[in-house]
Amino acid sequence: MAYFDSASSAPLHPVAHQALQAALDEGWADPARLYREGRRARLLLDAAREAAAEAVGCRPDELVFTPSGTYAVHSGMAGSLAGRRRVGGHVVVSAVEHSSVLHAGHTRVTDGADAAVTEVPVDRTGAVSPEAYAAALRPDTALACLQSANHEVGTVQPVAAVAEACRAAGVPLLVDAAQSLGWGPVDGAWSLLTASAHKWGGPAGVGLLAVRKGVRFAPQGPVDERESGRVPGFENLPAIVAAAASLRAVRGEAEAEGARLRVLVDRIRARVPELVPDVEVVGDPVRRLPHLVTFSCLYVDGETLLHELDRADFSVSSGSSCTSSTLTPSHVLRAMGVLSEGNVRVSLPSGTAEAEVDRFLEVLPGLVAGVRQRLGAPAAPDGGGTAPDAAASLVVDALGKLCPIPVIELAKVIGDVPVGGTVTVLSDDEAARLDIPAWCEMRGHEYGGRRGTAFLVRRLV
Repeated sequence: MAYFDSASSAPLHPVAHQALQAALDEGWADPARLYREGRRARLLLDAAREAAAEAVGCRPDELVFTPSGTYAVHSGMAGSLAGRRRVGGHVVVSAVEHSSVLHAGHTRVTDGADAAVTEVPVDRTGAVSPEAYAAALRPDTALACLQSANHEVGTVQPVAAVAEACRAAGVPLLVDAAQSLGWGPVDGAWSLLTASAHKWGGPAGVGLLAVRKGVRFAPQGPVDERESGRVPGFENLPAIVAAAASLRAVRGEAEAEGARLRVLVDRIRARVPELVPDVEVVGDPVRRLPHLVTFSCLYVDGETLLHELDRADFSVSSGSSCTSSTLTPSHVLRAMGVLSEGNVRVSLPSGTAEAEVDRFLEVLPGLVAGVRQRLGAPAAPDGGGTAPDAAASLVVDALGKLCPIPVIELAKVIGDVPVGGTVTVLSDDEAARLDIPAWCEMRGHEYGGRRGTAFLVRRLV
């Protein structure tokens, strides 16, 4: 089985496994106690903190361990906002932040807090503009948040430039470094940083939160004597030791392994559009994580494609609405304005063999073709001809039909109107807001906009 979903959770690194086993034997006692077993546990905890702080690029006393990356985000945002409550309650985030950041920000608003959230838009590669981010900062902005790299498409964000804008405005910047920390430190004058061990090959259930000295921070909830009063409860010392050991190990391997995986990902980026018709590769082709690539396939049901890949022994993920319980495309793809149907995210773990990537490229075209055939997608390029008595406009009723059926029905009839003629697609599927405009761009037609559930398309070729 080829596991291609390390962006969700990376396989446990061998060093993490070894460190976990050793710490279970040596680190079971309370590190707050003064007897021998407690001192031994304290030494392990201090060593883990020093190793993690070195990887992050902060002081050991600026870093605490948390029960998860999500916990780190929530507590980091809550503590920072509480520490700056006299400034105001405004929060600035990018539109493609991880859901933990977006949920934490918007929950404060719905709970009636004196708060507001501004989402900075991104371009079609998924990157924010530092100028747009700076323009979103206000006198009452208490906190800004920006991921170091996107978890769905791999685009690396301009953290250093945004951090400089935040510094000039006197606003602390929290960086969610969950996806990138294993590949290297985060540049720039950030104020807070969060990460999650299972993203770099450490055990699940360990996150970290770094808060720079001088940053106003007021921990929320009952104060505990552990982890500088910021994280209550007994530390999971064996998991923490394994997380720190694996972070140091993957960092030592990052340059060579990152270069090797980048070559494999470049091959996927180049070959998939050549092997599979009507595919859009999304994300920045250059400023990206080395191991991650995302692409979307026209006329494909994402859930079916993922099941087919699973049967072919490939584990991948998707941001397609067809694979989500909400039946809406991922907020990342929506913010980017790219095709969402048939979306596949491939994130290669360290050690991925070249032969596994080659086999993926061999089986993918046949699987996509099979899904398209079962859905009745057009076999030839659409818009190839026009009947002599073609109507100047047509209406396609796709109400109640989910992706990718509305786009398939559009593709089937676009050739039935003359060049300059229009097709109106009636669709109440959330994915249509992305997929119909994306189809027009990919196929060379004009998207005329949307009114309610009606999408207007003008044939140009």
